[in-house]
This record gives sequence, C-alpha cells and structure tokens, in this order.
Amino acid sequence: MNITKIETIWIDEQPHNMWVRIHTDDGLIGLGETFYVPRAVSAVIHDVFADLLLDNDPRDIEKHWNNMFSTVNFYGYAGAESRAISAVDVALWDIVGQHTGEPIYNLLGGRSRDRIRVYNTCVSYGDCRDYDLWRNGRSGELAEDLLKNGIKAMKIWPFDQFGVMIRDPKGPRYPNEGVGPTGHFISQEDLLKGISHVEDIRKTVGDKIEIAVEGHSRWDLTVATKIAHALEPYNLMWLEEIILPDNADAYARLKASTNIPLCVSERIFARFGFREVVEKNAADIIMPDLVWTGGITETRKICSLADTYYLPVTCHDCVGPVALWAATHMMLHIPNAMIMETVRAFYNGWYKEVVTEEIPISEGPYKFNGLPGLILEISDVQNHYNYKLKSFEKFKNPASVELKVSHFIKSDKIA
Repeated sequence: MNITKIETIWIDEQPHNMWVRIHTDDGLIGLGETFYVPRAVSAVIHDVFADLLLDNDPRDIEKHWNNMFSTVNFYGYAGAESRAISAVDVALWDIVGQHTGEPIYNLLGGRSRDRIRVYNTCVSYGDCRDYDLWRNGRSGELAEDLLKNGIKAMKIWPFDQFGVMIRDPKGPRYPNEGVGPTGHFISQEDLLKGISHVEDIRKTVGDKIEIAVEGHSRWDLTVATKIAHALEPYNLMWLEEIILPDNADAYARLKASTNIPLCVSERIFARFGFREVVEKNAADIIMPDLVWTGGITETRKICSLADTYYLPVTCHDCVGPVALWAATHMMLHIPNAMIMETVRAFYNGWYKEVVTEEIPISEGPYKFNGLPGLILEISDVQNHYNYKLKSFEKFKNPASVELKVSHFIKSDKIA
C-alpha cells in the first residue's frame, strides 16, 4: 500500500480550519485536521511533506513523523510546521485503522474506558448562545441549562475583557478579547466583575457543576497570582493558561502560591515543550492539543510523559470535528485521561455540516461502535461552501509531481 495523492481543503465559512485527505493506491482515504492559518499549513504539506510521503507506505507512521519533524526542525518546527505534521499524522492513523478494520484506540493498545467525561467550553454559534449568556451576567442560568442537558462541567474566561487589547489610533485592531499583549494590572473593580461570573454559578447551582476558568495567557505572574487567590473560595476544577506557557519557572511559582489546580497548555508544541513543564512541577493537569502539538503519534508520548509524573491529561478541543474525534480515541486509550473539552455550540452546529457522522454527546462522547479508523469523513462541502482544494498527486512517472489548484465557488451556502 502506497500514498498516491495528498489534498488540503479549507472553506471560507470556517477560515481557520484545514482538512487533509491522504489517498492510497488501494482506494483508502485518510482524514486529518488542524486549525489556524490553513494556507500556510497547506503550503508546508504540499511544498515540504509531499515528497516525503508520496509513493511511501502510510503504515510507517513513526518513520513519517520523524522524517517530517526532522525536515522542518532544521529551520524550527513550531507553528504551521507542527500543525501540518499533526494533520498528516491523524490522516495516516485513519488509513491504518481502515486498512486493519480497527478503530484507532485499538491500534494504540485498546481502551482504558468506554467513555470519557466532558465539559462545555461556553462559546456561541448559530442558535446556541452560551457565550452571550455568561458574558452578559447570566452564567448561573447557563450552568442550570448545561446540567439539564447532562453536562456537569463548564469553562468560561471572565477576565479577558479586562486585558490589554491590540489597538492603533483608529481603534481596536483585533476584536477577540482573548488575544493581546500581556496585562500588568487589573483593578479591584474589574477583578470583582470577573469573579462575579463564577460567583453567580456557585450561587445558582452550588457545587453541582465543575468550573474551569480560561486565562488565554493574558496576564503576568503578579496579576495571575492575584486572580488565582481571588478565585480560591470557589472550588475551581482548574485555572487554565493564565500566563504564557513559555516560562515553566513562572508557572511553578504560581502553582506554589495557590491551591487551584493549574492546567497547561494547548499552546505547547511537541513533547520537548511539555518536558520542562512536567519536570519543573509547573502544572497539575496537562492539556495538549492533538492537532497542534504533533498528532496522535506525539500526543501519546506527551500523555505517557505526564503519566510518569502521575499527572492527568485533558485534551484541548475548540477546533473542529476531526480533532475532537481523534482526541476522543486518545482519551479512551490513555490511563490518565481526566476529562475532554467539547463545545456544544459546535457539535450541535457547524460540525454537522462538514462531516458525515454526527458526534452525539451528553455526559460523555458516544460509545464508539468499533468502526475502523476515525469513523469520520468530510461531507460534500463543495456543494455548499466557498471551497478551496489543493492536491499533490504522483503519476506513473515517479519523478513527476504536479500541483493542482481548484476553486469551487458556490452561492447555495448552508446558513
């Protein structure tokens, strides 16, 4: 079995998502995904990885991972390069699952459990307005609704609104409150406003729901410590990425100063980045993002590293359906899985529009029915979206590689 063609796909309606499809000479198609700068990631796959992969056996996953990583690491591996490796790696595992007739969790060594607890990241999309509810002071009402739907943990980010924004004289340059320079001061008034969202949850539902607070790396160590101390009475599940994850010593200092568990960090790439966090006692919970940090191959090694230090793992996912499903295979397999991130606004919304299989979630992802590979396929998106596809294909002459670029512009978009 050999790889014959590699495709990358992105759609205007979800401008940060990119899917990769890897074709084999026996008709199998593996599916992978990543998130952020899809054109840059696509360029890495087609300009660098295609020659490493085409005409090779997709089952040699470890070899392919090392070849890709070693090639880009010559210039520095993090960023689009790591996202490209991640998407390709997931697609290769999908192929091997289909080829063997086994789900990916069986290829990894089988299940440690048949389902995993989930929490809801409170984002808005379509008819689901979770973000609007808590951001407008109705976080307790949102918690009640989540509990009614069997979801017993939630994540909000109530301090981002007080961080430093990216601006110029014409006004805000980037509207996402989670993105911006490090903040070095928060007023007592703003601190209490942020706390009020958590306080409302506890007043409304008590301890019936777990609460995680996301920090999006918006604060320095001094402010992060102040926020952590103010949150301590509310029995949080964790405080996530409240400072940038590139200084493990700073996280170790924060961890030593608070009794709130620290969760670190979706932004860290590869096991080499997580090694320092783990060894310096800088986190209580390890959170890799499988489609950023190196795919299934690398995430399994990160999870084993965490397990060596008796640390639990939660997989990050605010990304896409393939990322969620691939991470669920991982979380069903590893012994130290704690809880899985999900976004009900997405899996009840746009996820249904781009993949063939619905992802039913209540208290935990649906028990997998043993189907091979990922179980997911990209739906017929070219009939519904502004659709871009790039394809590298190896023809009969092994020295001949052709780049095809196709643009399908359709007006009948799915609302």
